[in-house]
Amino acid sequence: MLTRRAALAVLGLALVGCTTPQAGPAGGRSASGQTLDAAGFAELVATPGVVVLDVRTPEEFASGHLPGAVNLDIQAPGFTQGLEGLDKAATYAVYCRSGNRSQAALDAMAQAGFADAHHLGGGIGAWQAAGGEVVR
Repeated sequence: MLTRRAALAVLGLALVGCTTPQAGPAGGRSASGQTLDAAGFAELVATPGVVVLDVRTPEEFASGHLPGAVNLDIQAPGFTQGLEGLDKAATYAVYCRSGNRSQAALDAMAQAGFADAHHLGGGIGAWQAAGGEVVR
C-alpha cells in the first residue's frame, strides 16, 4: 500500500512539473516560449510594441486574423529567411489555427536567437471562443 502511494505521489509531482504556466505579460512572463491562454495572449497583444505574428498560410490569414497581425507562413520555404528580417529583440505574440504550428515557430525562433516570443494555446479558435476580435 505504501509503495503504491509513493508511486502515485511521484507521478503527481512529475505531472505538475510538466505543466506550462499561463502568464500575462505584466511582470508574470519570465521566460520566452510560454503558452498563453486567450486572456494572457490578449494582455500580451495589448502591450505596446508587441509584434503579433500569424504563422498560418496566406489563405488562412485572409479568412480572418488578429488586428495588426503580420503573416509569415511557417510552412512556406522562405520562413527561415522571413525570420531573419524580424527584430530579434522585439516581443512576439505568435499564433496559428490550433497552436501546433505556432509552437514549431517558437522553436525555430528560439534557435534563431529571438529572446521574447510566446504563443496562443488553442490558436485562433481559442481566441475567437474567448470573444477575441478577428478582422479580414
